[in-house]
Amino acid sequence: MADDAITPLRTRWADDLDHEAPWPEYPRPQLRRERWQNLNGRWAFAITNRDAPMPEHLPDTITVPFPVGSALSGVDHTVTADERVWMRRRFTPPLRHPGERLRLHFGAVDWEAEVWCNDQAVGRHRGGFVPFSVDITDAVGEGEEAELTVAVWDPSDEGPQPVGKQSLRPVAIQYTPVAGIWQTVWLEPVPSPCIESVVATTALARHELTVTVTAAGSESGDEAVVRVPGGPAGRAPMIDGTARVLLAFDHLRPWSPTDPHLHDLAVSLERDDTVVDHVDSYAGAREVGVDRDADGHWRLHLNGHPIFHLGLLDQGWWPDGLYTAPTDEALAHDIEITKAMGFNTIRKHVKVEPARWYWHADRLGVLVWQDMPNTRFDLREMLRQMGDGIDHPDMDFGRIAPADDPAGFRAELDAMLDHLAPFPSIVTWVPFNEGWGQHDTDATLAHVAQRDRSRVVDGPSGWVDHGTGALRDHHVYGREATLPEADGERPTVYGEYGGLGLTVAAHNTHADGWGYQQADDAEQLADLYAELTDTIAGLIPQGLAAAIYTQTTDVEAEHNGLLTYDRAVVKIPVERLARMHRRLIES
Repeated sequence: MADDAITPLRTRWADDLDHEAPWPEYPRPQLRRERWQNLNGRWAFAITNRDAPMPEHLPDTITVPFPVGSALSGVDHTVTADERVWMRRRFTPPLRHPGERLRLHFGAVDWEAEVWCNDQAVGRHRGGFVPFSVDITDAVGEGEEAELTVAVWDPSDEGPQPVGKQSLRPVAIQYTPVAGIWQTVWLEPVPSPCIESVVATTALARHELTVTVTAAGSESGDEAVVRVPGGPAGRAPMIDGTARVLLAFDHLRPWSPTDPHLHDLAVSLERDDTVVDHVDSYAGAREVGVDRDADGHWRLHLNGHPIFHLGLLDQGWWPDGLYTAPTDEALAHDIEITKAMGFNTIRKHVKVEPARWYWHADRLGVLVWQDMPNTRFDLREMLRQMGDGIDHPDMDFGRIAPADDPAGFRAELDAMLDHLAPFPSIVTWVPFNEGWGQHDTDATLAHVAQRDRSRVVDGPSGWVDHGTGALRDHHVYGREATLPEADGERPTVYGEYGGLGLTVAAHNTHADGWGYQQADDAEQLADLYAELTDTIAGLIPQGLAAAIYTQTTDVEAEHNGLLTYDRAVVKIPVERLARMHRRLIES
C-alpha cells in the first residue's frame, strides 16, 4: 500500500483489542467442547526467502490472528511469492485424560502452512479459507512447555489458488493482499473415538430433524445420541463413521429472518452404554428451494413460502485487520446493522468468514449467499479488452482469470461446503462470480447441487451464464434497470446492483475513491438510492426474485458502501433505509 493517497484508518473496536489475548471467544460454536486452550496473542515472527531453512531466531513479533500486512498484526509488509513467513510461540499444553489426543486447530491460514512442534514436523495444509487441525500428541510431553513453529508461503494472485479480492497490485475492486494466520489458533484434548461434525436437515411437513453425526475412530456397536433440551431425543448406530439420528417434534419451530429460532443439541457418542465423547451444537429448522408463485413467477422459497431476498454484497474487509475483524463484537456489527437497515440477506462475497460470523448470522436471522473465493483475476487485462469493445460473454477469460488448478479449486470448494454445512443461515451457494476463474461450469454447479441438496446453487453470479444452476443471476449497475426475459424454470435475480458512491473525508484509506455512480453529498446519495429502490419495487411484480445491493461498506478505493470503511458513518439514515426496504420485502 505504498501510495501517498493511502492513510492509516482504525475502527472503534481496535481500542478494545487485547494484543496479549485477542479473540478469546470459543471459535467453533457449532461443535463446542468445554476444554480448550487459546493460542492467540503475541508470537515471534520473521520473514525469509522462500527456500531458506527454518531460522533459529525470530527477531520480530506479530499479533495472531491478524494477517501479515494488517495494522493490528503489527507487521506492515506485503508478502511476495518468493518469501516465507515464520511464526513461533511457546505454550504449556493442557492436561489430558487417559487415551485422549491433543489437537492443534487453525481457523484459517493463507495459504500453504507447515507446522512443527518441538522441531518435529506435524502437519502441512494448503487452502486459505478453511480450518484444519493436526495431531501433536506425540510431539509434546505431558505438562511440559512446548514450542510451536508455523511457516507460511502465499503467492497471492501470482499463484493458481483461490484468493478472492487480494492482489499484489491492488486497484479498484482488488484489495491489499494478506498472508499468514488470520483466524484463531487453539488446542483441544479429544477422546478416541471423537465426534467430528454435526449437521441437521429438516422435514417441516413431518416435524422432523435428521442429525448426521460423523466420528473418527468409531467402531461397530457405537451409537450417536442426540437430545434437544426439553424436547425430543434419538439415537442411531455408527456405520462407517456416520450416524443419522431422527428427532421427531410435536411441533417443529422453523428458522427464518423474522424468527431465527435455534434448537440446542446435546450430542454424545456412546460405546457399551458409556459416553466416550460429547459436544454441544445447535440446529435451525428451515427448508429452501425455488417454485412458482400465484402469478406464475419463479421465486426463492423459505419454509414453503416465497420470500424476496433483499441483501447487501459484503466483502468482509477491515481497514485495521484486513481479513480479520478487530473483535467478535465488530464481526457481529455488520450483520446487526444490515438487519437494522431492513435487509434480510447478505451475499458473502468471494471470502469465507470465521465460524463465529455464521453463528451470528444464524442467531440474528439473515439469509446468506455464500461465494466460493475466486482464483486470480487480472483487472487490467479485462479493462484492456473492454477498451477494445469486447463484451463480457466474448472476452478471453483464459487471459483475464485463468483456472490453472481445477483440482485444487475443487478440493477447497469441497472443504468449504463441508465446513459450512451446519449453518442454517446459508441458503445459497455461489461457486463462481462473473468470469473470475469460471471453469467446467456445468459440472461444478451439478457437483455442488449433488453434494448439498438442502440449498440453492446460483449459476453463476453474473456475466457468462450456461443455463445451469438454480438461479439466473444478472449484475446490473445502471440506474435504468430492466428485467431480462425469464429463463426457463429459474428465478431471475440481481446478484449485484447499485454501487452508488459517496466519499466521506477522513473515514477511508483512499482519499480518492469511486462508485458506479458518484454522489456529490449525502442528500443526493439518498435520493439516488430511493430512485433505485423504486426501480426494484417495480420489477418485483414482473418476477424479480432477489436483489443484492453493492455494498455494505467502502473498501479501500471502493467508496460505494452504505457505511464508510471504518464503520463510523452510515451514509443514509438507517430508519429511512428500513422503511424503503420493508416495502420491498413485504411486496
